[in-house]
Amino acid sequence: MVFMKKTDKKPAKKRAPRRKVSVDGPRPVDIHVGGRLRLRRTLLGISQEKLADSVNLTFQQIQKYERGANRMGASRLYEISGILDVPIGYFFDDMPKDVQNTKGSFAKGMADKTQTKIDADPLTRRETLELVRAYYKITNPSVRKRLYELIRTIGKSKS
Repeated sequence: MVFMKKTDKKPAKKRAPRRKVSVDGPRPVDIHVGGRLRLRRTLLGISQEKLADSVNLTFQQIQKYERGANRMGASRLYEISGILDVPIGYFFDDMPKDVQNTKGSFAKGMADKTQTKIDADPLTRRETLELVRAYYKITNPSVRKRLYELIRTIGKSKS
């Protein structure tokens, strides 16, 4: 008589449901990386269309990257970092602590607390970028310094 050893099979591990941007919203890391992409692109004065042409995409795809609606793969991030003349780490600089602490655990119910909405960084606003560009167009260093001091004084005063 031959006895066959019964193998104990572990129950199959249930996979987490796939995230959908339309339902769950973009991930905070993708929003941050997209914001840094937009910041660098606008500081260099490159349009979405020009950047898209240089990486063989549509400007709508660049818009999606900048909003965090689509995430960039490693090769695309590498390619864009070369075009924008920044190291890849630039896209992750100044990341808020609550985004840094996610450590890849994005499934619902895994977080200790609900994430707060990420406020728009004033440095990424078009108004700020245009102000910086206009400031550096002032060729006279003493005029530029006086304007800088004026703005600092106004900023310190109570309205």
